[in-house]
Amino acid sequence: MKIATKRAVIASAAILLTAVTLTACSNGSGNSSGGSTSGASTAQIGLLLPDSVTARYEAADKPFFEAKVAELCSGCKVLYANADGDASKQQQQAESMLTQGVKVLVLDPFDGEAAASIVGEAKAKNVPVISYDRLINSPDSNYYISFDNEKVGQLQAQALVDKLKKDGVASGSGILMVNGSPTDNNATLFKKGAHSVIDSSGFKVLAEFDTPGWDPAKAQDWVSGQVSQFKDQIKGVYAANDGTGGGAIAAMKAANLNPLPPVTGQDAELAGIQRILSGDQYMTVYKAIKPEAEKAAELAIDLTKGNKPKGDTTVKTAGGAEIQSFLLTPVAVTADNIESTVVKDEFYGSDSAAKICTAAYKAACDKYGVK
Repeated sequence: MKIATKRAVIASAAILLTAVTLTACSNGSGNSSGGSTSGASTAQIGLLLPDSVTARYEAADKPFFEAKVAELCSGCKVLYANADGDASKQQQQAESMLTQGVKVLVLDPFDGEAAASIVGEAKAKNVPVISYDRLINSPDSNYYISFDNEKVGQLQAQALVDKLKKDGVASGSGILMVNGSPTDNNATLFKKGAHSVIDSSGFKVLAEFDTPGWDPAKAQDWVSGQVSQFKDQIKGVYAANDGTGGGAIAAMKAANLNPLPPVTGQDAELAGIQRILSGDQYMTVYKAIKPEAEKAAELAIDLTKGNKPKGDTTVKTAGGAEIQSFLLTPVAVTADNIESTVVKDEFYGSDSAAKICTAAYKAACDKYGVK
């Protein structure tokens, strides 16, 4: 009897120890430093990106985010969806993720106004929302991670104005402005930053267009119409990103506008960098997406554990609410500093230079030291 009792006690202790161990694995441990918590959780994290026409989302944001989550939490699962430029579709995707029991939503809104309803539904389920790259107009977003977006517009416009002055373009000459999507709060900030430079530069804006959905084809169509109207009066093109810049360049080439005026961009897309090397595009704005995506992943893991780190700053929504925020610094890139920015950071992978310097761009790469 005593032996049986002793064995029962030992068995009970073993079961209890196993239960405690499993509980520890399930609940997680650690602090908000973003350090490795591999295997410490089984939480689901939702990642919602806005469109497929902007190359960075599928090529950079998604893989960088997923890799960081896997590094920090081997038991965590990322549920991913792309809205393909449709606010209603993004709403449905978010609702599906909430139904599946995600613990955190990382939301890059296609429409920053419409996405407020997603935040409201998430709040009702006690699911925190990280407003990623684009700011959601909701006081209930928990965090915002992005870049200084007015600064982006200022960098673009200043580079364009400096280039025009360097080339001796006369004061009063005309610029086209191809802005971003009217549903994207970031595009509003890019435009605000750009106007803060252009409006006092001595150059005039011939015409201005807010590109629906950031669609390069729509930018191309609009610029085609402006070339027909203004022709050689166009001395520069402010384009809010590389996609719209590429559309503008295609329109001007199709109209045989020669020489091409300098064109700005943003996102350091591979095609944009190659256009800069070939001389078709003047500059882009490089935003180090890897640290942005990784910061979002670290913060999402923190939130699954109940940690609430303080942001580096706060940013006001369009409605005036202050959101805890982390803002990274954008960098202007021309042919002269491609090597020291996107190549050095391995933006397209460890073979970034090889991806840029295909046969068509080999001579330009040699000229500008891209290797």
